[in-house]
Amino acid sequence: MASTASTFESPVAPRTGQRRTLLFRVGSTVYGCDIDDIREIVPFRAATRLPGAPSYVHGLINLRGTIVTVVDLGARLEATRERVAGEGSIMLVSMPGSTRVVGVAVQEVMDVRVVGSARDDVIADSAGNDAVRGLAHVDGGTVILLDIHSLVRHVLHS
Repeated sequence: MASTASTFESPVAPRTGQRRTLLFRVGSTVYGCDIDDIREIVPFRAATRLPGAPSYVHGLINLRGTIVTVVDLGARLEATRERVAGEGSIMLVSMPGSTRVVGVAVQEVMDVRVVGSARDDVIADSAGNDAVRGLAHVDGGTVILLDIHSLVRHVLHS
């Protein structure tokens, strides 16, 4: 990821169930979320750790005068024992109905793809799990589709 901030402006996907999906990596697993849920992506930066915060809260950063809580997605999902180190990106998520922004630290932001355009794209839908929307085939691999709002909602209510 380049060292400058980038903002995504995504057109609305057709109504056929297609979703513009942001692909990102945590550990060896590729995840995806709706690109419309991501406000901005910034390079990883050091955070001020909060005493007593859950282990998945990386800390606080000051982003252009706004204090942002950053969640380590690998620790949140217990997907990897290693914390996101000095490289990677922070995806900024705005919660619907709230003015707060939460950062989600990932190891690599990869690409934006349209998922759901072919009949066999989505191979499984979520069965009652709020955080996981389902699984999809992308470039011959399996991607776990996340509801990023559900993952960070707990941080906003703490």
